[in-house]
Formats: sequence, C-alpha cells, structure tokens
Amino acid sequence: MFGLFKKTDYKKLIDQDGAVIIDVRTPGEYKGGAVPGSENIPLANLTGKMKQIKSLGVPVICVCASGMRSGGAKAQMKAAGVDAYNGGAWTKMLKYVD
Repeated sequence: MFGLFKKTDYKKLIDQDGAVIIDVRTPGEYKGGAVPGSENIPLANLTGKMKQIKSLGVPVICVCASGMRSGGAKAQMKAAGVDAYNGGAWTKMLKYVD
C-alpha cells in the first residue's frame, strides 16, 4: 500500500550491491560485540568521516544498539548524498552476513 512499509533486502544490498555496515555505537559498545566486517564510526564522529564514506560509492547500512542512533546516521548520510539504510539493532544484521 504505497510502499511505505517496504522491507529492505539487506542480504541483496550486502551480497550484490557491496553495501558496507557502519556501526555508530561508541567504541566501548562496539568492543562488546559487533557485526563481523563492520566499521565502527561513532555517531559523534560521523560528520568528519562523511567525505570518506561518500567516496566508497556503495550503499551503507547503519546499525547501533536499538535503531535510534542508526536512524540519525542514515538521515545525515542521505542529506550528504549517500545511499544509506537504517539496519536498526546490530544483532538483527548478524543473520545477513556470512
């Protein structure tokens, strides 16, 4: 119905489109567990890394603990022209990576 609740195919984004996963939690949280192969860029540092992220030229899936910070990260990235998605809680993304 209007595509408002269209599910994102994270597996396709990762496997076929080469998406990267950026975890926007603090380094301490990240050390406590993270998606294998993900990059830790805390939300507070995101603006300073935006040029580097944009230069990757691939979709970016943002994750955090619950989906709140990753939602903010997605909005910042979209505003900067990055093809970004809110993956929500990092634990949810584990099923999409090998």
